[in-house]
Amino acid sequence: MTKKVVILLLLFLVIAIIVMLKEPKEDGNVREGVPIEVSSDTEPFVSLLFELAEKGQTINSPFIVGETTIQKVHELWGAPERKSENASAIYEEFLSNNASVGHQSKIVFDIRSSSPEIQQIHLEDIKSIKGEPDKIRSYQDDQVDQTILIYDVTKDFQLKWILPKPTEENPNPTVHHISVFTEFEEAVNLSDLSLEEKVGQMIFAGIKGTTITNETKKIISTHQVGGIILFKDNLKNANQSVSLLNSIKQENIKNKVPLFLGVDEEGGRISRLPELTKLPTSENLGKLNDASLSYNIGKLLGKELSAFGFNLDFAPVLDINSNPDNPIIGDRSFGTDAEIVSKLGLQLMKGIQSEQVISVVKHFPGHGDTAVDSHKELPIIQKSLADLHVLELIPFTRAVEQGAEVIMIGHILLPKIDSAYPASISKEIITDVLREQLGFEGIIITDDMTMKAILNTFEISEAAVSAVKAGNDIVLVAHDYANVKKAKEAILQAIEAGEITEQRIDESVKRILSIKKKYNLSNKQLDGVNIQELNQSINETLRR
Repeated sequence: MTKKVVILLLLFLVIAIIVMLKEPKEDGNVREGVPIEVSSDTEPFVSLLFELAEKGQTINSPFIVGETTIQKVHELWGAPERKSENASAIYEEFLSNNASVGHQSKIVFDIRSSSPEIQQIHLEDIKSIKGEPDKIRSYQDDQVDQTILIYDVTKDFQLKWILPKPTEENPNPTVHHISVFTEFEEAVNLSDLSLEEKVGQMIFAGIKGTTITNETKKIISTHQVGGIILFKDNLKNANQSVSLLNSIKQENIKNKVPLFLGVDEEGGRISRLPELTKLPTSENLGKLNDASLSYNIGKLLGKELSAFGFNLDFAPVLDINSNPDNPIIGDRSFGTDAEIVSKLGLQLMKGIQSEQVISVVKHFPGHGDTAVDSHKELPIIQKSLADLHVLELIPFTRAVEQGAEVIMIGHILLPKIDSAYPASISKEIITDVLREQLGFEGIIITDDMTMKAILNTFEISEAAVSAVKAGNDIVLVAHDYANVKKAKEAILQAIEAGEITEQRIDESVKRILSIKKKYNLSNKQLDGVNIQELNQSINETLRR
């Protein structure tokens, strides 16, 4: 009996050895002749990475490539542990977050993640789940020999998988890191533009309608204006507003320079964006005199505009409401005290800027002590320059000192400074005071040149040429296609006649291109706007 048991055991042992010898050899996750199976854990995780990449994001990071500023990264993650710089970009490493961030002109365009979960994914896992990549590249230096799988997940975003190059010893390597990437559009140089294109950059135009019209297409494609302003009549509801802005940007794709897309969104009664909870007036903010609240209101304004697709806000008002009979400023001002207007106005400006939206402070040199509406007639203020320095110029002087980038000039006649021309076309006020005395180096833009304060006295062609001669960088022509056309043609004719030099034009266009580059303006389309989320943010801020 014992002998039979021993024989059976020996027989089982021989069979087991034969089976083992026939078993295919394993090499990593790959076995000869056996299809690779993706584990139940890997497939949903890889799919999640692709879904996030379609939104310009990656795991363990709230940032969006092409939108997030490096300042926001620093606010959330702190200072980087390491930093490197090449000719075109800066990369910062955040080791505790297993990430590095690439940025240009302060905008994040590349987020790389090397989290432990990602480093468990194999080459064949990616291909089995998502198929072959759109492109394959390689990179080699003294330290690494890598393969890069590139998937174009949308027209704007790529997901790159960076792995060691497969070898015979390791044909199925694990991922080293991933990269969510967007192409960063290089800014246009002045030398890239024709004279007509340069003059076009100096025109900010209004349009008609709630959809893109043939006239609007001509304003953009034929006259190649630098900016478009929209009003309440253009913006009927949230979806229509986003669609209109998308159409404008789509029409501008053939042009070399992205557009300023602006609106008057001050809070209170001067509010153009539809379906949003109203923000308090500047007058109410002035009564509260809370700098932190003003900054947060500015952030909300910037967030609202950005969500709709705008990149410029004609706000805040820095006028001091010193005349109780003023029919146009009133509750748009933070009050009668220069210190309060300065403090709260500049906090609101900085809040707007923090959301990567350009803030335009207005109406230099101060519209608060007027008794008529410049939309209807020309206000006259009998004050000397010394008088203005005592009150009206205080907020604007502080704005220049604290980072104002665009200043709007009001239609106000100050006979003791310039008896012939209102401020918006006065060399004495724009060049002599704002540029030379206050030292402002940013963009200067006129108020709307189709207001009665101007057109009651000047033809639009004459006014546009005078505005440029006076030192304005941008002429705002907010109404009627014919006026836009006349303004641009008049400036070109003045250059041809030798009244304006091309060097003078170049000075303005350099400033315009510089700020468009700084704020990374683009023709990027938006999918829509989340009104509920915006209103929730507004209500939370107001409850505080």
